[in-house]
Amino acid sequence: MAHHDPIGLIAPHAGLAQLNERSRDIFRQIVESYLATGEPVGSRNISRLIAMPLSPASVRNVMSDLEHLGLIYAPHTSAGRLPTELGLRFFVDALMQIGDLTEPERESIQSQLASVGRAQSVEAALGEALTRLSGLTRAAAVVLTAKSNSRLKHIEFVRLEPERALVVLVGEDGQVENRVLALPPGVPSSALTEATNFLNSRIRGRTLAEARLELETALTQSRVELDQLTQKVIAAGIASWSGGDNDDRQLIVRGHANLLEDLHALEDLERVKSLFDDLETKRGVIDLLGRAERAEGVRIFIGSENKLFSLSGSSTIIAPYSDAAGRIVGVLGVIGPTRLNYARVIPTVDYAARIVSRMLGGQSAPN
Repeated sequence: MAHHDPIGLIAPHAGLAQLNERSRDIFRQIVESYLATGEPVGSRNISRLIAMPLSPASVRNVMSDLEHLGLIYAPHTSAGRLPTELGLRFFVDALMQIGDLTEPERESIQSQLASVGRAQSVEAALGEALTRLSGLTRAAAVVLTAKSNSRLKHIEFVRLEPERALVVLVGEDGQVENRVLALPPGVPSSALTEATNFLNSRIRGRTLAEARLELETALTQSRVELDQLTQKVIAAGIASWSGGDNDDRQLIVRGHANLLEDLHALEDLERVKSLFDDLETKRGVIDLLGRAERAEGVRIFIGSENKLFSLSGSSTIIAPYSDAAGRIVGVLGVIGPTRLNYARVIPTVDYAARIVSRMLGGQSAPN
């Protein structure tokens, strides 16, 4: 199983590595209680939960030390304790055991994602995978993918108005993309037909980027064969495909409703509303997910470790997936509250990414 990439928050705090067994046990109970309930836990309850016999007073002394190290805090006066973001990172990196999935868990995830391999397009496959992943993790699932990976099969111009046409791009994987194109004045239907035939004879099997280069060269060489209006239609089509940073990436999100489950207080609702706002800021999400494409395995960002979700106090667990040639072509994962079930979600995201890689590449699911 792939390992996540700690971002180095723990290293400067040498004292954390020196926690004795008693301190680690008490800290673990505080974190696990938080992950299970979202509520602060007090010294009296901790003294009942830990294996070694300790009085509530002794537990409070240890909790005071943990608070001094920045691992836990008291949300209210005389309240129990909750883990800080540093504490959660320390727990995930140093104390939590992330085992591999059991065979029944693998089979369950594989059966949930089996429909991915039957989807008619890459976009439909990824959307289906996200819906299933969201259900498995009870969080919002996200994927970042490139629009231009699909190889083209066919193009069609459909006139909408005298000076507007719909360009229908059909990929070899069945994906269909529609774009509205401004037409030069006076373009007859015969010019649209001629442009369609010219393009289809040259774009098949190419990505949009490859087709654009091919067509620019072909248009220069074929000006004598094509009338001027047809040349303008083709040139306008090429220009509409020029794309750009905001156009060649797409973000798909599924499972927003899962974030509304198990809310304990008004501040929880405000946090989720903030997260919804963050998810609408697609450029920021794309930048965040894009960071995972430069690393192997699962990446974990907790709370303010990523600036995008700092206000909503959310965690992001993401992993890259590849195409049939082994090239990383996107990232998928989940976004949810900091009290995600990390021990389960991390291997689930890792395995889901591997399944999507295999199925999109036309191979059988991983072992």
